[in-house]
Parts: sequence; structure tokens; C-alpha cells
Amino acid sequence: MRKKPRSGPDAGVVTAACAGDRQALDHLLTQCLPLVYNIVGRALNGHADVDDVVQETLLRMVRGLPKLRDPSAFRSWLVAITIRQVRDREQTRATDRDRRAHLEDAETITDPALDFAGLTILRLGLTEQRREVVEATRWLDPDDQELLSLWWLEETGELERAELAGALGLSDRHASVRVQRMKKQMEVSRVVVRALVAAPRCVELDETASTWDGTPSALWRKRFARHIRGCGVCQGLDEGLLPMDRLLSGLPLVAVPARFDVSRVLDAVSTTAPSGHGGTSRRHGRGPRSGRIGGKQVVGGSAAVAVAVVAALVAPRLTGGSSPTTAVASPSPTPVVSVTPSPTLSPSATPSKSPSPKAKPSPSPSKHTPAAPAHLASGAKKGVGVWSFGGVSQALAASGASWYYTWSTQHSGITTPSSGSFVPMIWGAKSVTDSSLAQARSYGPYLLGFNEPDMAQQSNMTVEQALQLWPKLMAAGKILGSPAVAYGGDTAGGWLDRFMSGAKAKGYRVDFITLHWYGGDFRTPQAVQQLTSYLAAVYARYHKPVWLTEYALIDFSQGTRFPSAQQQADFVTASTKALDGLSYVQRYAWFGLGADPSKPSSGLFTNGTTTTAAGRAFQSAD
Repeated sequence: MRKKPRSGPDAGVVTAACAGDRQALDHLLTQCLPLVYNIVGRALNGHADVDDVVQETLLRMVRGLPKLRDPSAFRSWLVAITIRQVRDREQTRATDRDRRAHLEDAETITDPALDFAGLTILRLGLTEQRREVVEATRWLDPDDQELLSLWWLEETGELERAELAGALGLSDRHASVRVQRMKKQMEVSRVVVRALVAAPRCVELDETASTWDGTPSALWRKRFARHIRGCGVCQGLDEGLLPMDRLLSGLPLVAVPARFDVSRVLDAVSTTAPSGHGGTSRRHGRGPRSGRIGGKQVVGGSAAVAVAVVAALVAPRLTGGSSPTTAVASPSPTPVVSVTPSPTLSPSATPSKSPSPKAKPSPSPSKHTPAAPAHLASGAKKGVGVWSFGGVSQALAASGASWYYTWSTQHSGITTPSSGSFVPMIWGAKSVTDSSLAQARSYGPYLLGFNEPDMAQQSNMTVEQALQLWPKLMAAGKILGSPAVAYGGDTAGGWLDRFMSGAKAKGYRVDFITLHWYGGDFRTPQAVQQLTSYLAAVYARYHKPVWLTEYALIDFSQGTRFPSAQQQADFVTASTKALDGLSYVQRYAWFGLGADPSKPSSGLFTNGTTTTAAGRAFQSAD
């Protein structure tokens, strides 16, 4: 049953804000921010531009308030402004792509950690049909994605149909027709999602997908749907599909992230009262939070804007009984292959004799202080490789990592922090078991492939062996990362190149490229340049999103040599900034969380509360 629509801001508050009342403006911004953020976040699929579009929308709202003649129409007016800004953003990006066609692919890749669909799956632990619905949103036309963002809010009671229609410039009747068409496309997309993860997958569908790059799109939705309609194997996949509105009714709104800095909006209007000139001013970067007009703070920082719009989700098992289930199921304690992670060769250097897999780098014996950084940042891409040590869960929570992995399909003895997520890995051939794959299915949308198959000390697999096992990983139904090679990911005829060629020939799915990198040049600018050049070369070869799941400064050319503590920390700061700026790098993970205080290494924490210099730099990295 649809919730009773929420009433908009009181007309008196809107009137007072139009007249320049700062307290009323404070209240108005606080009320409307979640609505604007949800419309933009869903319409843009969580792209990194969301914050900028929200900022621009709020700026236009504040400056346009004096022109608002009917305060009772505030919400419809605000939604129309929001949709206009989304469309302007899309038009600007389209023009920019025309001017810089060689960067088109990189610019259009959405980070799964910011993608609304990915966030929903990760954080809410959806049941299978809800998961299919959320993943199906990626296959819609841009116009339908925009409409879905509004209809979803209508279903949650945040908008009324008249407001939805007004935002699109349509009559109520025409808006209803558009909604029905969009819902039909969603149903088609749900069947496509099912067909692509079916095990075994239809052979003819594999042939159809042989030239598909793995990126959902409206064009490929139509091609796959055409095959499914006429295929005896794929027919019937729509059986048991529950109505979409029923599945979405339990999904909460997207929370406004604490990273959203409303002061950027307020800075633009801090010197003038709201006016009707409609000018814009965008201040890039993250400066100090001023957020004041006339000496009064308009919106009180991240704590005030992180409005409580997300309720705890207890998703009913709609495919069976009505008993509730927790958001994320705990994996069974089935034992899997025990893995000791090890550093690998730097791809920027000539491969040399590999270190022993038992030799874990540990931190430099420099000054160690309790983990109490002045600024604890948690970037959406930032992750860390984790193994067990004293205080590991406390250290992980204090690190600011938004995700982590353990080279396994479980994280025994490690508590996942509320602000983070665990990503499972199928380490090697012996890990491809029913129990390990079942564990992997219980965590989020992502699955990492084999660990350093090109290294004898690691999973040590031939390309043919990896390709033979790959369909079992695909059958897990996850967004699947390639095997993580130790080096040479950009080399024609290298291990990864042969694997990707073989996967393409067989119609196998590889959704993103996974890499490791270790640098032997300890000069920060040169090391960062070598790392980013390697990543750019890999992206240019495969044109797929990249996850950098192990990286640090360690020189393996003559034994194992580490930089100074300060050099490692400087590299953490510079490299994380560079990686955050590469749109095709979706995630990265530092090697690693743990450190032995008596030995040099790249580790971040020596126990639950004590950081190395690199650890403090990692905590502060956005």
C-alpha cells in the first residue's frame, strides 16, 4: 500500500523565505535537500556529478524564490527546477563528449560504489527479485531513468502525480501513459537481467552477447529482449515476477551523504539576498564550511543535512513466505582455502624473482601514534586488503575504508563496519566450490576473480584452466572482476590479454578489470605517474572499468625494499588523490591494513588504535 504523501513545506515558511527570512530559509533548505538529492541521485544513477547538480539546483532555488508567486506550489516548482538541471547536465555532457570523443568511454563509466543500484544492493541486502529490479534500472533509456526517479518517489509518498507531471511538463493523463511505458520497459529489463545470469546460460544468447562490452544500455536491452521473445530456452523467464511497485514499496530513500557540502551553495549567495536574476556561481573543491548569511548559519553542516530519510529495511521474502529476514545474511562458517596475501611484482619494472608468499610486509619502525586523525575521510573508492591481527576490526573501522576484502569468500573474525562493505574473492582453482560460491552470493553485488594466476607462489593457473572454471564464477550472478594479474596487464599476449581474448571468444562475461601494482621508484611524483600510466594503458586496451585491489610502494628488484615512512605516507596522499580523479578507476585497495611494528612495510595499523604514517595519510584521504 502506498504511503500517504508527505506534505510540502508550510506556505508561511516559503513566503518568509521568499522575503529573505534567514531562519525560514534554513528550514526550507533542510526540508527540500533530501527530495532534490533523491531525484538527482536516481536520475543520474549515482554519477559523481550528483553533488554538483544538487548544488546548482539549490542555488537556483534560493535565487529564484522571490519570483515564486504561489507558495503552495513550491514543491512542484522545485521538482521542475531539479529535472531541468538534470537535463542541462546531460546536454552539457553530450556536447563535451562530442568535443572530446576519445574520452567518451572513460567519462560515461559510473562508479559502482556511487551507483544508486549498487548502493541499494550493497547496503540493503535485497531479496532476489528486488535485486533484479534494482539492477534492471541500468537498462533503461535516459528519459525513463529520469521518470523512474520521479515515479519511485511517488511510490514512497514523497511526490504526488500532479507534481510528477508538472516536473515533466505533461498533463496527468500523458504522465500516466509515460509511467506505464517505463514500467513495461522495466519488466523487459528484469527478464534480460534473469537471462544473463541464468545457469547454464542460453548458447544462442551467448552468441548474441559476443560483441557486447558488458555495459547495460537501452540498445542492448532491445537486442536481448528480441532474442528472448523468440527463444524456446529463454521463454518463461518472466514467470513468477512480482509487480514492481510491490517490490519497491519497502525500499527507503537514499540518504544525503555527509560528504555533501551545502556551504558551497551558501557561499554563492552569502553576499546577496535571494534575487530573481538566476545567476550561477560554482565553487569547486572542498574549502572550510562557512555556510553563513548575515552571520547566521543557514544549514548546520553535515549533521544537519544528513536528514533521517532512511528507515531500517527488513525485507520480506517475497518469493516465499512472509517471514522477515535481516538485511544481509551471515555466511556459513564453511571452511575455504586459507590464503596468505603477498606482495607482487611492480608492472612498471622488469619482472624479477618473486618474494616468498609468506613474507607479509609490515610497517616501518617509525613513530606510531593512536589513530585519532583530525579528519577521517571515507572516499567511495577507497578500500584495503585485510588479514587477521590483534584489533583488526577496530582498525578497519578507524581506517575510513569504504570497502575491504580478505582474499577469500568470508571474513571470519573481522567485523564489517557500518560505513563499509565486504567484497568476496574466489582465490584460485581449489576455491571454486559450491560452498565458496554460496558464501560469495551472500555479499553485495561484486565478486573478485582469481588472485595473481600469473604467479607460481599465488593461485598459479594457466589461462586455459581459468577459462574452464570461469562459467562457475559467472553463475554466481555477480558483477564480476577479472583475475588480478601481478603485472603486465597492458601487455599484448600477456596472461590477462590472453584471458580476455579467450573470454571474448567464448562469450564469457568480465565486468571490470582487476589489477595489482607495486612501485619501486620511491619518489612520489614519479611513482604516481608510473601507476596512473599503467592504469591508463590497461584501460585503453580493454575499455572496461578498473579495480586496483593491491598497491603500495615496495621494490622487489633486489630482494624486498621499502621506502621511508614519510615517503610511503606521501605516496598514499598523492596516489589516492590521483586515483579518485580517474573516472575509469572504480575502486582501489591499499596493501594492507595490518603492520608489524618491528619491521618495515606498507601497513596502516599495528593494532586496533595505532597507526603508521601511511595509516594516518590513508585515514585523511578522500
